[in-house]
Amino acid sequence: MISVLGQGPMGQALTNALLDAGCRTTVWNRTAARADGVRARGARWADSPADAIAAADVTLVNVVDQAVLDDVVTAAGHAVAGRVIVGLASDTPDTARDTAMLVEKLGGRYLDGAIMTPTDTIGSAHASILFSGPRDLYDTHREVFDVLATTTWLGDDPGRAAAFDMALLDLFWTSVSGVLHAVNVARANGISPMELLPHAQGIVGILPPIVDELLERIDADRHDDSRAQVASVAASVRHLIAASRAAGVDAGALEAFRGYVDTAVAAGYGADEISRIGQTMSS
Repeated sequence: MISVLGQGPMGQALTNALLDAGCRTTVWNRTAARADGVRARGARWADSPADAIAAADVTLVNVVDQAVLDDVVTAAGHAVAGRVIVGLASDTPDTARDTAMLVEKLGGRYLDGAIMTPTDTIGSAHASILFSGPRDLYDTHREVFDVLATTTWLGDDPGRAAAFDMALLDLFWTSVSGVLHAVNVARANGISPMELLPHAQGIVGILPPIVDELLERIDADRHDDSRAQVASVAASVRHLIAASRAAGVDAGALEAFRGYVDTAVAAGYGADEISRIGQTMSS
């Protein structure tokens, strides 16, 4: 028996995938009406988090963040004892560790998970969920997890999945921000989004090998033999800031990046590969 607490779009996707696989599933949500669809498909309704957790071998909690997850677990109280709680909220590594301690104090065991793909992928191999926490919990319930997605266990530290989640979301949202920023600069210069699109796709297409090289260089702490020097980036970023200002588009993110570049140049790294800039971002 499996319980799913939280019936927002992702919670419903998780529940539907479990029902599709023939899993006996209990659900709970603060707003009961949100569970009407899955209840019509055969999911059992629980009147409280405690009832839902007590009904299951493993409980998936998919809520907006770790604070709400903690509230739900706390409300369940003694029902958590002897049960497995799997947190599927998106939050920081430290909050995931705090939740693990909370669950343990209540007598349960905790596994943290990070869902890395959209709702429409859930229930297929195209979905991805990262897990961290006790390996035996992951192994014991792997059959259930594999119904939902392609899964990866990252280590015993319950904060490790959240750390991957935050780093990857950082990459995603800064990339999306860059697209939106570029569209505004282009529009101010008479270029429509659809005119920009094929050329934007060209930029996106050259990024994978650049990302590969950057991460390999950073991992090896090797920044010599450069093809893209820090000093050349300094000039390019200044032009971008000037173009943004002329277009009336906020250049805050670019100005912050220029600060990191300038710090690297001032430290004598102007001739190094741009991978070196990453070192100036840590306080």
